[in-house]
Amino acid sequence: MNKVSLFLGRLFGDVGTVFYLSVLIIGGFVTLAAMYPDDVERVAQQVLDFTANKMGWMYLLATTGFVIFVLFLGLSKFGSVRLGPDEEPPEFSFKSWLAMIFSGGMGVGLVFWGVAEPMMHFNEPPMDLSEPRSVEAAQMGMRYAFFHWGLHQWANFALVGLALAYIRFRHNARGLISETFRPMFGTRVDGIGGKLIDTLAVVSTIFGVATTLGLGALQINSGLARFEGMAYGPNSQMLIIAGLGVLFTISAMTPLKWGIRYLSNLNMIIAVGLFTYVLVLGPTSFIFQEFTQTMGEYLGNIVQMSLVTTPYSSEHWVQQWTMFYWAWGLSWAPFVGSFIARISRGRTIREFVLGVMVVPVLLSVLWFSTFGGSAIHLELYQGAGIADAVAREVPAGLYTLFDQLPWGTYAGLLAIALVCVFVVTSADSATFVLGMFTSKGVLNPTRFVRVLWGFLQLAMAVVLLLSGGLEGLRTVSIIAAFPFMLLMVLMAFALHRDLTQEFWQREEKERLIRQRIEAMLMRESEREAERAAAEEVHPTAPDTVLGPEPPHLASVGQQVEIPKTPDGSDDTKGK
Repeated sequence: MNKVSLFLGRLFGDVGTVFYLSVLIIGGFVTLAAMYPDDVERVAQQVLDFTANKMGWMYLLATTGFVIFVLFLGLSKFGSVRLGPDEEPPEFSFKSWLAMIFSGGMGVGLVFWGVAEPMMHFNEPPMDLSEPRSVEAAQMGMRYAFFHWGLHQWANFALVGLALAYIRFRHNARGLISETFRPMFGTRVDGIGGKLIDTLAVVSTIFGVATTLGLGALQINSGLARFEGMAYGPNSQMLIIAGLGVLFTISAMTPLKWGIRYLSNLNMIIAVGLFTYVLVLGPTSFIFQEFTQTMGEYLGNIVQMSLVTTPYSSEHWVQQWTMFYWAWGLSWAPFVGSFIARISRGRTIREFVLGVMVVPVLLSVLWFSTFGGSAIHLELYQGAGIADAVAREVPAGLYTLFDQLPWGTYAGLLAIALVCVFVVTSADSATFVLGMFTSKGVLNPTRFVRVLWGFLQLAMAVVLLLSGGLEGLRTVSIIAAFPFMLLMVLMAFALHRDLTQEFWQREEKERLIRQRIEAMLMRESEREAERAAAEEVHPTAPDTVLGPEPPHLASVGQQVEIPKTPDGSDDTKGK
């Protein structure tokens, strides 16, 4: 019995209620979705309709609030706080750190949507505000692509990442989502409430990452269908997911500093290569003009785009696009935020905000300007057929773009490799974070736990693809993200309260130290001179007893000293 317990302890590590409850929920959903895919799709659509119609405005307000809050932390006095001891250097170099942030964040999404989203808006303009396939539709499509992949998306990751990194490395607390609520709820986070919070974070993460894995499988399947004759459909996508599962398992068996780090650097090398290829061989001048104009429109219209809800019409565009993106980002926030927190030890809050909110946003909009801008230029001025390709098969737009450029076949193969590596990196990063959540916050969960969560992610991606494809991925993302969004609002209040408390304690400590140092350094003569100067400005009142003012005194308020008896007592008795 002892040998069995020892073996299980080594296999699972220190897991608890959150692990078993999360596995039960995810396993139950996967089983139901596999057995009754149509019923699951129907119920999910009903829940989505209710959430979008009744609570959709909350997604927009909350996400916009997160942008304001995170930028405030980075630009305020709190920006100087280090995520760790005051003198501790960063764990990773700035270049590797940014590569891991970008790869763990939105790598697959950028490849999938880089051409597809602008062209889909080109075919069907947002909220019918322009004519399909017009210049106005093209420009509006680019503006909304910037918006969906800009500050709002990354603010979700930054908030969770800051909260976790702060409590984990500044206060040496456990790396659990529930720990970020301790400033508000105290020891109650150690009970059932904290376990439910952590379980919700695990479930939200599984659905968010499964959406990304599904998008990656669709993109790879589209590419292989063009180059290898593989059919584009569910069966092929299942085989692709199985192959990705093998690759990610190999990566999961390696330490963080090797597997994810090297894969992230490889991601950046391939992504920069493809980006440069399209930028140089595509319409370079048009790309930079598009980037400049769209950036201006994005910044000039960001408030209006952030809060549009179309309450006077039955238009569902906001639900299908903006709400989906915000929900996708929210469901990814526990995973990406935790992973970014894990690799950000030693950074200041200001560095963190710069690295998560500014650099990745610039890279994202440059990517869309290059790929989406090239596709629009070729479609408008050369009739490349990219819009028709996207209308038939959403992921096909990327490969149709490559067909218009020299060596397009090799670029397409490189894009498939890039998506594969991005998917493996995302799955590996997610298993690492899920292992932390379900192993009581340990920084290095066991390999078995990581591999188990990896296969549950892949199984979730499979059943979501079977129960609705791309629409199924969108639907479940929006539903799963809603409860975690409410938790993130409370998380922001808790983080601000914790930082305010630290600064108050720091200022009080500095005041006391300054007073003690001044007292030690001042000579007696200097202190006497200081007292004399103070006496000259505000003379000290005499230590005498004031009696009633005699009526014969002309000066009102003049003091009268009461005479004393020889023994020192008041000479007032009997008078």
